[in-house]
Amino acid sequence: MKTDFEIAHEAKLELIERIAEKANIPVKELEPYGKYIAKVPYRLIDDEKVKKSKLILVTAITPTKAGIGKTTVSVGLALGMNRIGKNAIPALREPSLGPCFGMKGGAAGGGYAQVLPMEKINLHFTGDFHAITSANNMIAALLDNYIYQHQDEALP
Repeated sequence: MKTDFEIAHEAKLELIERIAEKANIPVKELEPYGKYIAKVPYRLIDDEKVKKSKLILVTAITPTKAGIGKTTVSVGLALGMNRIGKNAIPALREPSLGPCFGMKGGAAGGGYAQVLPMEKINLHFTGDFHAITSANNMIAALLDNYIYQHQDEALP
């Protein structure tokens, strides 16, 4: 049986422009991050189409050491829906940092239901997740410093 890594590296990736065309997203609206990743502006969301669409929410509340499998389920479900002629696109939040610390699976799905390129996804994707963690770390450092500087003051 092939590993997730082997499957990912044998896959031929489609250019993001081609994927955008299939989803009826104007290529000129993309904010590209290389050949295979791009951001799409919120203003392209058509509220009338959204009201007529169906949403399938894939969620979990108790994580396991290997992860829950939400990404794998979401990608597999979208692939299956498209296979039977439905227009399905999974909307995934940025992955966790667990894989970077060896704490869980790949954060990009698994088997033949992966989001690729996995290395870019696991290494901060478009940079947004890194910006959030940096802001969190700054706030934590400021709070730690404040507590340290005021530790001798009387508590109410």
